[in-house]
Amino acid sequence: MKITAIIPYPAWVGIRNQLIVKVETDEGIYGWGESGLSGREKAVIGAIEHFREFLLGKNPMAIGAIWQEIYRSQYFEGGRVLTAAMSAIDIALHDLKGKALGVPVYELLGGKQRDFIPTFATVRGPCGEIMVRQAEELVELGWRAIRLFPHGHENPRIFEPRESLAETANWCTKTRDAVGHEIVLGIDYHHRLSVAEAASFCQKMPPGTLDFLEEPIRDETPEAYEALRRLTDIPFAIGEEFASKWQFLPYIERDIHQFNRIDVCNVGGLTEAMKVAGWSEAHYVDVMPHNPLGPICTAATVHFGAAVPNFSWLETRASPGELYHGFDNPELFPSQITLNGTVYDVPDTPGLGVEVDEERLKAQSFKFWEAPHLIRRDGSVTNW
Repeated sequence: MKITAIIPYPAWVGIRNQLIVKVETDEGIYGWGESGLSGREKAVIGAIEHFREFLLGKNPMAIGAIWQEIYRSQYFEGGRVLTAAMSAIDIALHDLKGKALGVPVYELLGGKQRDFIPTFATVRGPCGEIMVRQAEELVELGWRAIRLFPHGHENPRIFEPRESLAETANWCTKTRDAVGHEIVLGIDYHHRLSVAEAASFCQKMPPGTLDFLEEPIRDETPEAYEALRRLTDIPFAIGEEFASKWQFLPYIERDIHQFNRIDVCNVGGLTEAMKVAGWSEAHYVDVMPHNPLGPICTAATVHFGAAVPNFSWLETRASPGELYHGFDNPELFPSQITLNGTVYDVPDTPGLGVEVDEERLKAQSFKFWEAPHLIRRDGSVTNW
């Protein structure tokens, strides 16, 4: 069997683009993958086109060797654009190989260790009574892990970090009182704070209010996270931006965080995600995957979650508490893994268990999309 085509499809699905990649072979077997670098799809397509030139004619079953050849056969290795391209190809190769062998992808990763994948749901409502009410509704629907967003996150133009802290801490405390202490409760600050701001936020709440603090500061400097670690005892959930096992290295080895937000569509695919999970297990760090994309990302992460022992919860964008934006368009993805209550059942179909209507996909147009460019009230740029 040989690779005969690698086709990137940038398609507008819901309110964003999805970059779907198809790998075809001379035996008619194909696989689907997805890239995770939202908003920079054109850059990833360029990388895929470079890789395609030397991957045509390769044996698609040699997934590990292909991963190493892509990564090591260039002087400027790594980086988020290149590993996002690698991720899509790697996931597609796993889908293809599972179909060729007639087994689910998790069988290629060591076999199934659980029958379903627990999820955490997100409260999208702004801080206030609506946030508390939405959290209570999610608990009534059966969710045992819930994520909140901070005060001011809904403003598409201005975010003033210091103005967010007290109000967010107040409503986090009220939400905890409303749902009780049996529910896992966390918050995503989307790396919008400094070390001092994040520490101040944590110190404004009673102990035990939050079970995890997600991405409070930017990740470029592990030492900054170590400084924050000394100022709070709330567990950290970080890593959704990490593009290799090497980026995870200092965080795992220095025991900085407790949950790895691995994104299989950014980190280097399932091949790299499995290595990070094993390394995490040795340090008693649980994986809590990032999953903000489409059905292929969800399916790949479900198979990943089924095959690793140190799994906590998978992010879902399909809960009633979150305004879901149509990323799972059933016309484009007629076969996909969907929520069963609050969990994803682990499928037993060959490959990922996702099929794509390729003709509809071809008809979808690419649209340029930018994440919000946030400023503070003084006009200076701040983090989205």
